[in-house]
Amino acid sequence: MLTAFIHGFILALGLILPLGVQNVFIFNQGAQQRRFLLALPAMLTAALCDTLLILLAVTGVSLLLLDTPWLKTLLMAVGLLFLVYMGWQTWRSSFSVRESADDGQGKPAGVMTPRQQMGFAASVSLLNPHAIMDTVGVIGSGSLNYDGVDKAAFAAACILVSWVWFAGLAYLGRRLGTIDSAGRLSAGIQRISAFIIWGTALYIGFTLMGLH
Repeated sequence: MLTAFIHGFILALGLILPLGVQNVFIFNQGAQQRRFLLALPAMLTAALCDTLLILLAVTGVSLLLLDTPWLKTLLMAVGLLFLVYMGWQTWRSSFSVRESADDGQGKPAGVMTPRQQMGFAASVSLLNPHAIMDTVGVIGSGSLNYDGVDKAAFAAACILVSWVWFAGLAYLGRRLGTIDSAGRLSAGIQRISAFIIWGTALYIGFTLMGLH
């Protein structure tokens, strides 16, 4: 059981640490919101979506995706379009960060509402084919080595890493927002984030061309 837990912990850490669309979004929400608690909708939604994907991967349900070429292509095409849109929204919001600090109600201009945070967090988690394939291919395959309690421990470790990591990202983002009162650093990070998102979309585009 302990071996399975450690394996899941290390595997999930290796998957979640690289800078990706989901990480960028959660960090940015932490930086943009006035308080850490206001970034919780994004953080909790992303963690719950990851939990769902991990459970689907471990139980073998998501492996069906790899055996359905047309479904895989559709997922990647929808994800590509969404990421292009997400990149554009992130690029635009970088100018709002610089332009002004308040709309008169204590809320910075361009900041997402809780509902918007939840919608975008769910989208970057569930419409990002690259992340889904990683979860299915790596975590799903890794879980095949275990059964029963060991498999549960493996899944629990992966889920724990996800929740702790997203909470840490949101907190670090909030710390950045605290020291970056002029918004220059936050705006720069937003623009870099847009290029990272577009880069992921480009990668998916090349992958799609390779499927045909």
